[in-house]
Amino acid sequence: MGAACEREADMSRIIAYCYDSFMRGPEQACLIDWRRNLLSQVSGRVLEIGAGTGASLPLYPKGADLELVLTEPDIDMMRLLEKAVAELPDSHITLLDCPAESIDSEDSSFDWVFVSLVCCTVHDLPGTLAEIWRVLKPGGRLLFLEHVAAEKGTRRRRWQDRLNFIWRRIAGNCHLNRETEAQIRSAGFEIESITRESMRKAMPLARPTIRGVARKPLAPSEP
Repeated sequence: MGAACEREADMSRIIAYCYDSFMRGPEQACLIDWRRNLLSQVSGRVLEIGAGTGASLPLYPKGADLELVLTEPDIDMMRLLEKAVAELPDSHITLLDCPAESIDSEDSSFDWVFVSLVCCTVHDLPGTLAEIWRVLKPGGRLLFLEHVAAEKGTRRRRWQDRLNFIWRRIAGNCHLNRETEAQIRSAGFEIESITRESMRKAMPLARPTIRGVARKPLAPSEP
């Protein structure tokens, strides 16, 4: 058991310190622009789940009314995130090390929640979406940018299903074949906009993506 934990820790460390280099092609080809466009609309209190090494930090709008909370449970990623936050001048940023399935925040405390290439790696996606629902204010919005399962019956989907077990072992629990859109809808969110597009310069089995805005409905009116 000890040796297995050490191997997992070593793999986590390797992923953390190689992640930015591995993702440089897709980031420059499309992800930076996609994130910037999504984040241009946020204001108020914003939660980013699984902030990783801080790739999204420069893309948030500059404004005194923006209060940003970032979560990152991986200790090696968190070290890099802390460094990235420390380099920002006059930032109003809080860092939390809690997992996505157990967010250390009060109910209905955020105007926006942002996830980017996170839903593929969490251990419990329905549980994560339930937590996002809990911490969002009624009428609050979830911004998502995720790589997802290819369409059923396609050659790409068949290969995603075949190789998913191996990929998860070497890529930090990243799933190739998660049907994230269906899970977002099942969690009760109303999808206001969604774009399906190929992630350019990514590994072929991880290219199908969705991005958009989902809304937590307003609470029913009191009688």
